[in-house]
Amino acid sequence: MAEANAGAAPWRRFGTYVSDRQWGTVREDYSASGDAWSYLSHDAARSRAYRWGEDAIGGWCDVGQHLCLGLALWNGADPILKERMFGLTNNEGNHGEDVKELYYYLDATPTHSYARMLYKYPQAPFPYGWLVDENARRNRQDREFELIDTGVFDHDRYFDVTIDYAKAAPDDMLWRITIANRGDVPARLHVLPQIWFRNTWSWKAGAARPVLTAEGGAAIRAEHETLGSFTLHLEAPQDLLFCDNDTNAHRLFGTPPGAGFFKDGIGECVVNGRRDAVNPARTGTKAAALHVVDVPAGGSVVLRARFCAGARRDDAFGDFDQIFTARIAEADAFYAALQAAIPDPDMRAVQRQALAGMIWSKQFYAYDVTEWLKGDPAQPPPPASRRHGRNSDWSHLGTSTVIAMPDKWEYPWFAAWDWAFHLVTLALVDTRFAKDQLMLVCQPWLMHPNGQLPAYEWNFSDVNPPVHAGAALRIYACEKARTGIGDRGFLEAVFIKLLLNFTWWVNRKDHGGRNVFQGGFLGLDNIGVFDRSRPLPVGGTLTQSDGTSWMAMFCLHMLKIALELAREDDAYQDIASKFFEHFLLIGGAMTNLGGQGLGLWDDQDGFYYDWLIRDDGEKVPLRLRSMVGLVPLFAVEVFDDDLLAQAPAFARRMEWVLAHRPELAALVSRPQTPGADGRRLIAVARAFRMTSVLSRMLDETEFLSDHGIRAISRVYRDNPYVFERDGYRAEVRYTPAESDTGLFGGNSNWRGPVWMPVNYLMIESLDKFGLFYGDELTIECPTGSGTMLTLAQVADELRRRLSRLFLRDAAGRRAVSGDHAKLQTDPHFRDHLVFHEYFDGDTGRGVGASHQTGWTGLIANVIDELHRPGR
Repeated sequence: MAEANAGAAPWRRFGTYVSDRQWGTVREDYSASGDAWSYLSHDAARSRAYRWGEDAIGGWCDVGQHLCLGLALWNGADPILKERMFGLTNNEGNHGEDVKELYYYLDATPTHSYARMLYKYPQAPFPYGWLVDENARRNRQDREFELIDTGVFDHDRYFDVTIDYAKAAPDDMLWRITIANRGDVPARLHVLPQIWFRNTWSWKAGAARPVLTAEGGAAIRAEHETLGSFTLHLEAPQDLLFCDNDTNAHRLFGTPPGAGFFKDGIGECVVNGRRDAVNPARTGTKAAALHVVDVPAGGSVVLRARFCAGARRDDAFGDFDQIFTARIAEADAFYAALQAAIPDPDMRAVQRQALAGMIWSKQFYAYDVTEWLKGDPAQPPPPASRRHGRNSDWSHLGTSTVIAMPDKWEYPWFAAWDWAFHLVTLALVDTRFAKDQLMLVCQPWLMHPNGQLPAYEWNFSDVNPPVHAGAALRIYACEKARTGIGDRGFLEAVFIKLLLNFTWWVNRKDHGGRNVFQGGFLGLDNIGVFDRSRPLPVGGTLTQSDGTSWMAMFCLHMLKIALELAREDDAYQDIASKFFEHFLLIGGAMTNLGGQGLGLWDDQDGFYYDWLIRDDGEKVPLRLRSMVGLVPLFAVEVFDDDLLAQAPAFARRMEWVLAHRPELAALVSRPQTPGADGRRLIAVARAFRMTSVLSRMLDETEFLSDHGIRAISRVYRDNPYVFERDGYRAEVRYTPAESDTGLFGGNSNWRGPVWMPVNYLMIESLDKFGLFYGDELTIECPTGSGTMLTLAQVADELRRRLSRLFLRDAAGRRAVSGDHAKLQTDPHFRDHLVFHEYFDGDTGRGVGASHQTGWTGLIANVIDELHRPGR
């Protein structure tokens, strides 16, 4: 990593950058209606060349994704070659899109010098049709029907396929495939390590076409004008099969058969015996080495390959095993140092898998909105309706690089607020990458000219919480804690970019200039009474507790960055004053809603709520206790006296404002009064309001679960919140796991489950309050228990509860794995983890997107924080 960061050797040039799914994405959608899921389906994916990226099982590629490696399998019973992960589209799943495979990312180093994953492949026919039909039969009140539910693993008639990569050098990759037969009878498996070029030649006339060529019976030569020359060395394959990464128009569209060997040719040859589907000249742009292996009962077989720059080598496997041994030892040493303070081996294993998943989930991402809208010159023009359709306001956006993805199957696309949390976790192992990524999202080819950050690929214009300044502070602090030096240049560069974003928020999301913000759904999907991204069905506007609080938090993060920068540049003191005063205005507006005599705080309930301001002037409080009312606690910062001492101009201005604007000073918490160790606190919630909200939040009959804070209060389980006006009726019921509504596609749910990112922000906020109040303030936790804890102790209690999602309990069970006996007890399953999108508010069972979902990687930070010195 040091060599890569210094530019001495490009260790990050190759890595696990291939998506788990490219089909069904917005980038590949050229339809008139914008129905990405239907336009390019799983069934079509094996025959259709992708325009913007590739997918694979255990894929590997360079940072420009010119050349890819990936594994294909065939058990002799399936109707198709297993080349990519199967799952249901949003319309097929009873709770939205859902991958229907079992695979795990088990290990990785930040430079991809070593990486390991496990794929479980049934020996019986893969139940494609059953998974589709059964999920279609089920409704939103039923659970999803998963691969494990079909029984294909019940008698251990399956293969554990372990895929390992190790680098001998930046351009020298070793590839080991271990096939273990978990069954009690021998079983045959067709194993096909594949190599192919991303199709960059079909879209523009005259584009260069790379080439793969067989060199004897055990090597494939790759020639690419940009990447150079590489050779894939193989050990004793039965055959080398070649075709082209080109679309099979005859199969997909019924056009007359054309000459050529198409993308599905290798599958047609292996599964259907069509030798005419592969090129007898043994050349093309896609190739596979066919190994037919008979694996004894309970035994295993190992296949080896080596992909390296230059010509074929006669000694390709001479040092293969020694290099793997060395790289694994280096990975162990890397994590041993990182986890030196963590004594529990199970906790270390959970953290290591969480970090491995974050590293594996980096993905090559290419998308040029202008090219996508207008179509490619060598292809039929897309429908004219596309010119003014999805993302047409983002014609400036274009990128082709590796980014941290939320989830490489269910969310293999750009998502800005998820991204911020990914980087906080990745900073634990690769601060340089985290910093570069945060700078990337602020670059002019992503950030809109008006200052908006793109939200997510399905709608870049939607609005997500402004969490990126906070991410910058965390990354900065992480590096400073580990090295003793904070990267001021990084912090300043991000700050300047985020000034533009802050201005966009103020100009675009503060309707009427009242310092009250309406951001739409703000990442919380279906949490409210209404779809907050659409016009309200009863008219009027929604004054959002979370929207305004997110902006107060944004102000404080920018204030803290400005004061940090002011250590070396006095000009930032004035900028810090600007954010302090803007924060006071927002705090005042939360109490008096822009002069309307209303407040987001409700004295009756001791909680924060949204307000509906109707067109006829009626003002309606929406007394639904949800995460929306907890977000105000995120607007908190603590400042040490030494930081203020180095910014005397700011300190004088702050004192003047507090003295001359007492009506504002009275609305926020303790900026004038020193707390523990002389610290100063600036927060939206004063002590009374903060403790009142916490008493609700820490009540196990409301928000507090065994595994973290629920997104809404459990009191709505049997008595839902009901809103009625002018014949319109809506209700919100506590729903602890999958969504029972179709809002936002129905594939996520904020009406009860535990979500890691907001739990993490709450823990961070409690730490800050605790730094100020110290031991002087205690609160009952859980509410009604009689146990009094300091705020720092409450934060650690929440960390422990979140950790219980993944750690074994006294009975050896992990909450995340739910009630699946095999997942809980089988030695080949029980220690392999997936990091779900969110978790059942009653049981902790993992729900939603299931494969290394980015922000759930924060469990690595939670574990790290539990073991920091002094705790």
